[in-house]
Amino acid sequence: MSVRGMPVSRRVKTGLGALAGALLLALVPLPSGPVQAAEAPEIRAADADAEDSAMTLSGKKGPYDDFSDLEVTVHQTENLRAQGVEVTWKGPETSTSTDYMNFLQIMQCWGDGAAGPEREQCEYGLNNASDRNLGLRTLPKGTDPLERKYAEAPAGSNPFVPFRPVVGEPTDTNTDATYFSNNDTNAQPYLRMRQDGTGEAVFEVKSALEAPYLGCGEIDPAAGRTTPRRCWLVVIPRGTHDPNGSSEVSTGLTTSALSQTNWDQRMVFPMDFSPVGDTCPADKQERRVIGSELLTDAITSWQTQLCSGADARFSFSQSGEDYARRLIENPTSTSPGTAITVAPVEGGTEVVHAPVAVSALTVGFFWEDGNAGQVRDLKLSPRLLAKLLTGSYPYDIREMTFQDPVPDHLKTNALSLIVDPEFRKLNPNFDRDTAPQLGPNAIILQAGNSDVNALLWRYLQSDTEAREFLEGKPDPWGMKVNSFYLPLGLDKDAPIDFPKADPTLTEVSMTTGDEIRKISYGQLEKSPYSNDMHNGALKVRRGSNGATFQPAQDLSAPSGVKLVAPNVIPGQRKAYAFVDAVSAMRYGLNFASLPNADGVYVKPTADALLKAVARMPDSAVAGVKAPTPATAKNGAYPLTAVAYAVAPLDQPADARRDYARLIRYAAGPGQTLGLEPGELPPGYAPMPKAMRDQALSAADRLERGKPADPDAPPSDENSVAGSSGGGSAAAEETGGSTGGDGSGTTAGAGDGGATDGGAGADGGTPDPSDAPGASTGSGTGGSGSPGPANSGLASSGGLTPGEVLGIVRWVLLGVLVAGGVAALAGPVLLRLSVRRAATGGSG
Repeated sequence: MSVRGMPVSRRVKTGLGALAGALLLALVPLPSGPVQAAEAPEIRAADADAEDSAMTLSGKKGPYDDFSDLEVTVHQTENLRAQGVEVTWKGPETSTSTDYMNFLQIMQCWGDGAAGPEREQCEYGLNNASDRNLGLRTLPKGTDPLERKYAEAPAGSNPFVPFRPVVGEPTDTNTDATYFSNNDTNAQPYLRMRQDGTGEAVFEVKSALEAPYLGCGEIDPAAGRTTPRRCWLVVIPRGTHDPNGSSEVSTGLTTSALSQTNWDQRMVFPMDFSPVGDTCPADKQERRVIGSELLTDAITSWQTQLCSGADARFSFSQSGEDYARRLIENPTSTSPGTAITVAPVEGGTEVVHAPVAVSALTVGFFWEDGNAGQVRDLKLSPRLLAKLLTGSYPYDIREMTFQDPVPDHLKTNALSLIVDPEFRKLNPNFDRDTAPQLGPNAIILQAGNSDVNALLWRYLQSDTEAREFLEGKPDPWGMKVNSFYLPLGLDKDAPIDFPKADPTLTEVSMTTGDEIRKISYGQLEKSPYSNDMHNGALKVRRGSNGATFQPAQDLSAPSGVKLVAPNVIPGQRKAYAFVDAVSAMRYGLNFASLPNADGVYVKPTADALLKAVARMPDSAVAGVKAPTPATAKNGAYPLTAVAYAVAPLDQPADARRDYARLIRYAAGPGQTLGLEPGELPPGYAPMPKAMRDQALSAADRLERGKPADPDAPPSDENSVAGSSGGGSAAAEETGGSTGGDGSGTTAGAGDGGATDGGAGADGGTPDPSDAPGASTGSGTGGSGSPGPANSGLASSGGLTPGEVLGIVRWVLLGVLVAGGVAALAGPVLLRLSVRRAATGGSG
């Protein structure tokens, strides 16, 4: 009902109510920071989506062991990509704690038949398991009375089950590593049951990108395959008897999972993958995006929805943020139209900065502690992290022997993390006699330059103990920083890389015939880099940092010898890495707890990330948050970062329109946590509303473009605060104007390189300055002092959220006052208001 049609008494009451509301609005204080952290879900909230596709199967009685009471649950069987999948089991209590008895064996297989795979189609074998065949494809003659197919072999060799790939020739020996090896297979030959019959593991599943020989999720429209290829997870329970009835407690079981009797006990789970292949037509206009790995998983999920019903396709190339910024600041005719960075683009380039994702850097770990099971919780102080980053543990530099003792410059130091008194004080479960070499090898660091690397160094510098250690002050137990790192000034400078500064070489040798062959390794071999954070998380899931320090014969090498990695033994795997929370979540890693500025140990939950965002100051560009560990208090996680889409305003109109659509999708449907294509994968925190509004405002300004005459007053089309902002926000809330209709699917992977319409990864755009050690600048923004007002507005794509909220409050106040007065004064004032609005009068 209109005000004009109300009775007088109701009109008076309405007017008084509006005036009271206006007064209340004027008195309510604004938020203290530019971004409010609303109550947020846990960072693992999307696990609920995974559980929707969980499947539980029961075992069956075998010839010697009864598995009919065993239940195995695979907690995600749909929307899979290269990732970790949780597997849990429960059954009757076991009667023995003997090694190599009462365990599960798990493998991934392909197979187009409805009943599941054949054993020749399974990735299995080449796992070291002492002198037994548990993890091999070998079937020694006479060990299985039910074996018929592979019972004979040429004299002097054992029968084996060949691996048959989707495309290609089968393997021709039991050690053929053509398709997978002991260091990259995902097979799990020995997952111990607890004595109460329970257990759990995270299994690494591979898509067709990582394992083309399995072809999981592969589509090929040209060949008529329009639905993703289904694969299978096969679980084989093992009790206390081998197929021939042997049950030696002293030795445990010895036979392969692929032996016929064991294979007959299999439990088969269908595994449905997201499509792997080009799901976006190639004839669409390509819009290139380049930059931070923080957005890789998100944009990979969004791509198919962005492609649906639109004229353009987006390709994303992962690169160091410093390189991405240079392409925006000094563009060429082939430069991408949008960069993803953490630190802003400063200077004369007119750009918008739109927040698109909130995530964090974390220490992800996988640590098997022998028969004790897995380590789930670790606390790491900034000083411990400083020790790990500076090669200050002797075992991170060389493997100690009588011939190769502790290097002189590390004589006073704890040999490894696991025997460091500081580590044991924080983690009392390790306060026991443990050999230093039984801890994890060196922590995995990424090779490329990145803004988040500088964030980690600033975190260490924000802590007094860690900063003093980097300066050269010993810890309370006498441990000092590796002296080769002192000249780098890491107590003050925050480089965007992780230098390997120790030149120590260690010579190893092996005898072949009458010759002694020698080869040397250094810090790079003992503490190798990962290609990126995703690759680091994958290495951790496989339980090894990939260190190569053991000699092996290689007649093709100049010295006749090469360096190889030691075998990864199931039950003894240990690895950790600095990775983004998204990659850690993807592969089911555990998170180490780190202290924030209050000294409280926290993990990267969504709530902790948004609390950190709320306390971040602006960088040198107003409205662009600077990750600042020193401000991470009151439950905030200290290594939180925000990814921004940075786009120049002087691009052609059609390009600006497409990139604006990407930003709007990122700020709208793209912030819904989940596993479905188009959603925000686990490991991100959904952006608070103020940030989403900021992104929508930046998208509007980008689409309007650069004003034709900078000195002219803004027109309706070029106004920074034009009326289209509200419409865009409304459209995004309802899923409109996003280029996606909720249909379609996305490709998997996005494994640290370029993704094109969901097609996969190619490693990004190389640049010589991205090599480790190439830059020592901070690379992550300024100290928090905003630049000039005009410069900040032009660079950030609009006012800060706090400023916008202030303006909105006073505009709304004016509306309420006007409404109240109108209701009280009646038609005369209404007619006066209309006339004045029509004439544009002000006085």
